[in-house]
Amino acid sequence: MTNRRWPSRLWIVRHGQSAGNVARDAADRDALDRIALTGRDVDVPLSTLGERQALALGQWFAAMPEAERPDALLVSPYARAIRTAELIRSAGGVDADEPLCIDERLREKEFGILDGLTTQGIRNLMPDQAEFRRLLGKFYHRPPGGESWCDVILRLRAVIDTVALHYAGRRVLIVAHQVVVLCLRYILEKLDESEILAIDRAGNVANCSVTDYAFVADRHTGGLKLQRYNFVIPGDGAGVPVTAAPDTPVAVHG
Repeated sequence: MTNRRWPSRLWIVRHGQSAGNVARDAADRDALDRIALTGRDVDVPLSTLGERQALALGQWFAAMPEAERPDALLVSPYARAIRTAELIRSAGGVDADEPLCIDERLREKEFGILDGLTTQGIRNLMPDQAEFRRLLGKFYHRPPGGESWCDVILRLRAVIDTVALHYAGRRVLIVAHQVVVLCLRYILEKLDESEILAIDRAGNVANCSVTDYAFVADRHTGGLKLQRYNFVIPGDGAGVPVTAAPDTPVAVHG
């Protein structure tokens, strides 16, 4: 990929706190096997706190000079990501006329038969899968009907190709999920399995946190360079607490 094909800036944001994050916390607190959610994961909405987080992030982007704010918006098709992007835009973080480009390749990692189970629930109800995951590691383990991290990385490589083809020189904001943030780091920074899993073990990607890349021109190493990772805006000053809970189910991130 030539230097000319990179966006000038790339922000990757995890969605705001969701009802699934809240339900997961309750299941962990009560030592339950299953998370108390009904319906599809794609339809899980933001919590009230998550909406406040998204608005605060939108205000943070809006405070930038217009020539530095995002001018393109790529979004996971999940309701919590779409709502986060809408609120960022409504707060002035992106031009009001900029459409949301919904891209299914940015969707959450698919958990298959483990969907809705806590880590304890997997051990209790599906010990064979717990053992497979222990043997293979979370990077390669693919639960029946679900995806491994490698599967997510494969589809995200295609997203990066799309960004390079259609958004060269632009300032791109991606709103998606925790595993997507990590897997995009893996691709953009040419990390290996041990490096990205060490980053994952160090802590969860916080809701509405910012991972930020800037284009650096250099004929030898030019490209997107990480500026900050998992940056939580100083929204605490506006009374917006920070949450770092992983997406449901916790098994993929535990």
